[in-house]
Amino acid sequence: MERKTALVTGAGRGIGAQTAKLFAQNGYTVAIHCNTSTQQAQTVVRNILSQNGRAAVFQADIQDAQQVNAMVRCIEEKFGAIDVLVNNAGIAQQKLFTDITDQDWQTMIATNLTGVFYCCRAVLPSMLRRHTGSIVNVSSMWGRTGASCEVHYSAAKGGVIALTKALAKEVAPSGVRVNCVAPGVIQTDMLAGLDQSALANLESETPLLRLGTAEDVANAVYFLANHTAAFITGQTLGVDGGFVI
Repeated sequence: MERKTALVTGAGRGIGAQTAKLFAQNGYTVAIHCNTSTQQAQTVVRNILSQNGRAAVFQADIQDAQQVNAMVRCIEEKFGAIDVLVNNAGIAQQKLFTDITDQDWQTMIATNLTGVFYCCRAVLPSMLRRHTGSIVNVSSMWGRTGASCEVHYSAAKGGVIALTKALAKEVAPSGVRVNCVAPGVIQTDMLAGLDQSALANLESETPLLRLGTAEDVANAVYFLANHTAAFITGQTLGVDGGFVI
């Protein structure tokens, strides 16, 4: 059976790294994208190679369309057509609305929303020609409900959900599926700025009474990307322990 290829953005750590490893464990060739976390991405690749998987690092700033296009060309030249795109790369920031600067806003939208647009646009021509492909975008529960002191983050992640729905409608007749996961509070380094009392409060507010793991999200992404979800498109799957119901 021909090995499929998955591109996972922001795959040097956290949810992205776990997702990349899961795809590799299931026989995918994995393109590990990073921007500045090159050493961490190389560690993920070594882990995959040590288990007889196939992977390589591809660097690009997803805020830059030319870099994204060049990255996708490099992946296609090395591994062939991209079958799955996981748009995981993103940033977070907590600030009062009145403290958000123009640069804060522009960087958040450029990374968390425009980067998703650029990556989708770069991989879709091949998927549409082949009448097959799956895109899974990573949003957030705050993209569904909004979060105080994270207005710019919520706006960007809400945009990812809307993009998912609209694009899914457009490309479904060509055999391409587009879905989204909306993680809740996940134990990754993006929580580094929260103290233990804040984390304990979030844990107690989660109906399943625990914080999520990168593996929880990776499992949801893998499900949506594969044939087990062949009749699912345009959907947002909450991976939040019941935080948003």
